Amino acid sequence: MVVSVGIDVSKDKHDCFILNSEGEILSDVFTIPNSLDGFTILLQRIRDCSSSQDNIKVGLEATGHYSYNILGFLLDNGLPTYVLNPLRTNLYRKSLSLRKTKPDRVDARTIAAMLLSDAGLKPYTDTVYHNEELKSLTRYRFDKVKERAKLKSSVSRLVCILFPELEKLTPTLHMPSVYALLDEFPGAKQIAEANLTHLKAILHNASKGRYNRDKAIDIRESARASIGAVMPAKSLELRHTIRLIRELDAEIEDIEAAIQSIMNEMHSPITTIPGIGTRMGAMILAEVGDFSRFDSPDKLLAYAGMSPSTYQSGQLKNCYPHMEKRGSRYLRYALYNATKYVCLWAPTFAAYLAKKRAEGKHYNIALSHAAKKLVRLIFAMEKSRQPYCSAT
Repeated sequence: MVVSVGIDVSKDKHDCFILNSEGEILSDVFTIPNSLDGFTILLQRIRDCSSSQDNIKVGLEATGHYSYNILGFLLDNGLPTYVLNPLRTNLYRKSLSLRKTKPDRVDARTIAAMLLSDAGLKPYTDTVYHNEELKSLTRYRFDKVKERAKLKSSVSRLVCILFPELEKLTPTLHMPSVYALLDEFPGAKQIAEANLTHLKAILHNASKGRYNRDKAIDIRESARASIGAVMPAKSLELRHTIRLIRELDAEIEDIEAAIQSIMNEMHSPITTIPGIGTRMGAMILAEVGDFSRFDSPDKLLAYAGMSPSTYQSGQLKNCYPHMEKRGSRYLRYALYNATKYVCLWAPTFAAYLAKKRAEGKHYNIALSHAAKKLVRLIFAMEKSRQPYCSAT
């Protein structure tokens, strides 16, 4: 006998429904608070409605952080738990009725019924649950790097206003020596009036001896002839922006250290692939989770949203199918960026990319083919736990 438990998760409470494989309602929809007492009530109700011989299935939708606590509680108590894609449950609910209704009570019933009807579902594992820490770190780093990139754009904009000539005097504005200079003298006017010895000391220390007195003279002379505006408000903004970037640099360094620590424990062969470092490898592993959930690389491609979409109606068929682009956008980002570097460092992938380009495919299309090849390689390596040289 299969006992199916459907849980509709929300912020403050959860609606639950218990059904068996014979269609008998063991417990009509009941509501529990989102607390330890509520979780305990749910566990006791499940035990009351089942026997030791029953196969228990508990299902809930992937609702982000709202489901994380109850999911951990269910796994800790040894209950096979299934995390369902809300898109699938929505389509399943619509297939049962044409009425446009979506109360929480119906959602709980839908999830319970879906667990009984879909034999292809696989339970959520402890590996995936504990992998959430790595996912949190990689996504947190992604957001921090994105935030830093916006601030760097602001620095470029402000320098263009205050001291536009500076950009031609250095390889890039975004280096410690330039930031140290602009933090002390945020504008051409301030640099033009600066003491040469002091200016030289700042550049020398921040560049670790790379910039000397001649560079200080060049920068000060350019500042004296600069067309840059004198705007105290913009200078203040530039100073604050540089300080924010430095804070983000320190935070990102801490996050990367935590990611490295987890990756050291995982001993994944993914970083043996030329071109994939710890950060990108960690992001791929975090987004995929437990590779045992996927029976084939094609299913992993579908999970990443990299499978081609299909549309056919009568004699009409899409000749140029677009990528589905469903699933984790972080995973697609990591795979495509990793593929760019792998195609640079791995001869096999470089030849494959060149072959696709020779067939007349656009670079992005050819890269997507290489990304799919990379997914198949990663899938095989994670299954065999063999490094790149052995897997190929």
